[in-house]
Amino acid sequence: MDKQEAQKDLSSYIGRILRDNFGRGPESVFVSIKKPFISVYIRNFLSPMEKVLLTEHQETVVQTTRDILMATLIPEIKAYIRIVADMEIEQFYYDWGLHNHSGMFFAIASDKTDIDKLLHEDFFGKDALHKEIDHIGQQAEKTPEKVFSIKLNDRTYAVIRRGLFITIERELIRMGQQEVLKLAKRRIEKRLLHNNMRLESILDGKIDDSFVDWDFERDQSVILFSVNPNQPGGNELDK
Repeated sequence: MDKQEAQKDLSSYIGRILRDNFGRGPESVFVSIKKPFISVYIRNFLSPMEKVLLTEHQETVVQTTRDILMATLIPEIKAYIRIVADMEIEQFYYDWGLHNHSGMFFAIASDKTDIDKLLHEDFFGKDALHKEIDHIGQQAEKTPEKVFSIKLNDRTYAVIRRGLFITIERELIRMGQQEVLKLAKRRIEKRLLHNNMRLESILDGKIDDSFVDWDFERDQSVILFSVNPNQPGGNELDK
């Protein structure tokens, strides 16, 4: 199966598995494969029960429930990717933009033959993006030890950070408090990412969505940006 067919097949499958497990599927699912990476952008995904919970300001309940369901779905999604795209998935990240009913998955395959080439590919604003990510990390916890970024397609950027956790966070991980730590870090970092005019200036477009997730064992995090290059962003910073 070629890449285009695999992307289409995965889009249909992910829409179906979300509908079967959440009671309602997303309006659309966009899959982009750029080995060893796969990104999945999900739009208009919110069940009636979740809508009620968000109205009652129960965002944490929705996040926790989705985390529980995703723990069971991720192995199934990995297995399907292996069949359709011939990629053995080693790392899987996800996050939700509950405020606008969106979500994104990001998978990294174990075969990293092309990863060094991709990580060193240049794109407009790359150095400035790394500096802003360092600044955000410093505000949230600490400056990451390493930052890499990839332009996956015209609308999607991925930033991989390594060496993030401070002593108290590592202790919480050892104590098995990953869920509490993730909920807290999501809230802090997404507050810094959302409506960040400097990031929009750097990426030269309106950031429709930003997502963040962590791999606590690897001390690694992924930030994903969905950018609309046809809409003005924060370019007034360039003036």
